[in-house]
Amino acid sequence: MPIPSSSVDSPVRVPQADRTRAMRARLLEATVDVLVERGFAGTSTTLVSERAGVSRGAQLHHFPTKNDLVVAAVEHLTERRGAELAQAVAALPAGGKRTRAVVTMLGDHFASPVFAAALELWVAARTDETLLAAVAPLEQRVGREAHRMTAAALGADESWPGVRELVQATLDLVRGLGLASTISDDSARRRRILHQWADVLDREMTRSR
Repeated sequence: MPIPSSSVDSPVRVPQADRTRAMRARLLEATVDVLVERGFAGTSTTLVSERAGVSRGAQLHHFPTKNDLVVAAVEHLTERRGAELAQAVAALPAGGKRTRAVVTMLGDHFASPVFAAALELWVAARTDETLLAAVAPLEQRVGREAHRMTAAALGADESWPGVRELVQATLDLVRGLGLASTISDDSARRRRILHQWADVLDREMTRSR
């Protein structure tokens, strides 16, 4: 018996807006990956479109120049860094050794490929006014949010003298260690330094309570 045409499965059509969003997301993720692997100077729109599996014509339609692509990737990267940091904070254990867990988590976050991509953008923005205009305000936003989450994760009362500076010093420390990790694998040294810093934080913040 013939199957009625109304019951035959037909391909599900994805709305154009959804296809566009998915294509842009692939391009931006590919941009971050290429930044990590090749650096800013080695990143090109051709490499990104190949990595994303997107035609050159489609890529140029959405992002006509390298700077258009990278500026869009800056905002995408900012959102991704914030989401990854929030997830890492949410997974932290409670109770004893909490401070050590917090600084270890921060050290891992700032030694990740996402941070390496951000570093490439910072360096490039130093001599590129268009890129700097995009990077600077977003980086300030990331910095404020990272500070807020770190203070909350540590249970730091910043109304006490010196506590806000301790939180900021923690972030400055892990950023510096993250920069060092782009040159060589110094995870063992980083772990030792962060364990010592966790002891300092515990001691100093206990005095402030």
